[in-house]
Order: sequence, then structure tokens, then C-alpha cells
Amino acid sequence: MDRALEFVGNHPFLFGILAVLAVLFFAIENKRSGKKVSPNTLGMMVNSQNAQLIDIRAKKKFTTGYIQGSRNIPFTELKDHLDEIRAIEQPVIIICDMGVQAGAAIQMIGKDSVYRLEGGVGGWQGAGMPLVGLKDAKTNPKNKGKAKPSLHK
Repeated sequence: MDRALEFVGNHPFLFGILAVLAVLFFAIENKRSGKKVSPNTLGMMVNSQNAQLIDIRAKKKFTTGYIQGSRNIPFTELKDHLDEIRAIEQPVIIICDMGVQAGAAIQMIGKDSVYRLEGGVGGWQGAGMPLVGLKDAKTNPKNKGKAKPSLHK
């Protein structure tokens, strides 16, 4: 341990560069994966700015439960919808399982007003927020006849 501290003391320039590179790496990586939105902020953005929700999970996962108002465009089909998403004037929030794949989707879209849900659907549920599922629509008579969520009003 003493030798390591001595090495650091004798080479401050090297460790200064290492610290700068570490900070730059995390700053660039954070910017590259997009701005995060907490579950509470998502609700406020939908209500105040009419934010559009796009769930990029596979259709099978989407049907088991999704955030109300979200539209499913699986990640594998995202390239086919890039122009449509870029044309949306409101903020767009990308939703995935854990928030990681949404970062890759944001890179593909390449637009400033695109965000990712922090923690994805798992983070949404962890914050105590509800999911809507097709099972609910079939068993709940109040949901009968409601239109499927879309991007445009």
C-alpha cells in the first residue's frame, strides 16, 4: 500500500490525466445514451408537454404490461420508423426493460428532445406505478372499446 501511494506521489501528472479521462468517459457515455427521465417526471411530461411514449420491447413483452399511452415499436423495427419519430414535435420518451436498450434507440433517432425512462419498465414498477395489459382490457368492462394508444392525437 505504501508503494502504491509513493508511486501516485511521484507521478501526479499521470494520475491527473487518468482522472480527466475518467470524467470525460463518463460524461460522453452519459450524453451518448441520452437524457434520463424518472417515472415521476414522465407523468409530468406527458401531462404538461404531451410527451409521446414509445415502448421498444418485443411485442410479446409489451402485451404482458405497458405504460398507459405508450405505443409499441419493437427495437428490431425501429429503423423503419425513424423518420416518423423524428417528425414528432413533442418530447419523445423511449421505454425498454431496464433503460439500457433505450440508450441505443436514442442514438439511432439522433434528436435532442428524445429521452429514456430511467430503469425502464422495471424502474416504473419499482416506483409503484401501474402497468396496463391486454389481460386488463379483456377482463375490465370499463376498458372495453377503448382505442389503442397512438403517437398522434
